Amino acid sequence: MTADALVDEVLAALPPDRVLLDPDVVATFLHDEAEWAPHGRAAAVVRPRSTAEVAAVVRACARHGRPLVPRGAGTGLSGGANAVDGCVVLSTERMREIVEINSDERLAVVQPGVVNDDLRAAVAVHGLWYPPDPASSPWSTIGGNVATNAGGLCCVKYGVTRDYVLALEVVTAAGEVVRVGRRTAKGVAGYDLAGLMVGSEGTLGVITEVTVRLRPLRTGTPRTVVGFFDTLAAAGDAVARVTARGLQPSAFELIDKVCLQAVNTWKHAGLPENAAALLLAQTDLPEPAAGQEAAAIHAEFAAGARDAMASTDATEAEALFDARRLAYPALEQRGEAMLTEDVCLPRGRLAEMLGRVEEIAARHDVLIANIAHAGDGNLHPLLLTPHGDEPAKLRAQAAFEEIVAAALALGGTVTGEHGVGLLKIPGMRAELGPEVLAMQRAVKQALDPQGILNPGKVVG
Repeated sequence: MTADALVDEVLAALPPDRVLLDPDVVATFLHDEAEWAPHGRAAAVVRPRSTAEVAAVVRACARHGRPLVPRGAGTGLSGGANAVDGCVVLSTERMREIVEINSDERLAVVQPGVVNDDLRAAVAVHGLWYPPDPASSPWSTIGGNVATNAGGLCCVKYGVTRDYVLALEVVTAAGEVVRVGRRTAKGVAGYDLAGLMVGSEGTLGVITEVTVRLRPLRTGTPRTVVGFFDTLAAAGDAVARVTARGLQPSAFELIDKVCLQAVNTWKHAGLPENAAALLLAQTDLPEPAAGQEAAAIHAEFAAGARDAMASTDATEAEALFDARRLAYPALEQRGEAMLTEDVCLPRGRLAEMLGRVEEIAARHDVLIANIAHAGDGNLHPLLLTPHGDEPAKLRAQAAFEEIVAAALALGGTVTGEHGVGLLKIPGMRAELGPEVLAMQRAVKQALDPQGILNPGKVVG
């Protein structure tokens, strides 16, 4: 018995290995990767293995009126999985079963703790492909990807997580188990509750099973086009030209000099550092269309680049895309505090936005590295400050808010894929306005009247 009746009820309902109470262990589950987002102290961490166990925990929290914070792998960047005082943190990391892979219907059914890359590898054996590929795909889980509507490198052509979610099993705030969505290719029976759950960050229900749409596995050798630019704005202009021409790369990424230097320092990768920005575009069309699209992209790069080249060398291309995926962890290796932005712009305004980021960085005396899913206008300025330097932290926070305001002024949104969590609540309020925000809160109130599911996140 403990001094907490809720914890005692959870301990009675679940096998003992499912519940963590050691303060040092619990501390490792209290926040995601959003370093500057606040978090509280949890009463316990539970790691269920089944939907029934999840439902038992939710019912216990509902009976005691206590908050429950769902958590995947903890790779989020907005504070969306951060604990609040007295809560139970529910980690889905042990719900790792791939329940079904159906080649005929091109779908898979998985528990939320399945790692993104593990699902991709499993379906590839069947000649199938799950496209959403966040940079954290070797570690992030499908449940977390669904909760934040994660994007990734391939999403410029193939769409984000929401585009692949067919159905969900969800435990409601009352502890009831429901299924929303469908297994069929089409269906419009009632409101799209599955779509509503995607991106809701655990505030409307706890996802316990996901049915995802699959595509045929891609074959052939992709062509990669690389451009080296003297300014971020010039790289942004190239993105706008490619888009205006109607070209559709399967991946279209931007990496700036600071990121390239960080990857080189960490991995001794030998990447070029003599340009302000590097653009990577890849086409996966069959030949001869792939060669034609690559040539067209190369022409648009060359119009504003210091240098541009096209290649079919798969090893060289993979090294460059690995640099993009490694940029965030490489910057972490610098040992500085890092505040991650996630604004998304109309693609024609990307160059202007990159220029504004440079101006904001200079005015606030803050080092800002930039990576981007350039093809869909999703920009990730990364604000770096020395640990313990409080004036620098305050300058970075001011710069962060100015970047959000600049994105909104240019017709953008405050988050493209990381979610609202805690960091983007003020920006979301500014973007949506009071009337739409009231609609969002009405949905939250209808589905979670006690306000126990991940309180304080998204709608505040």
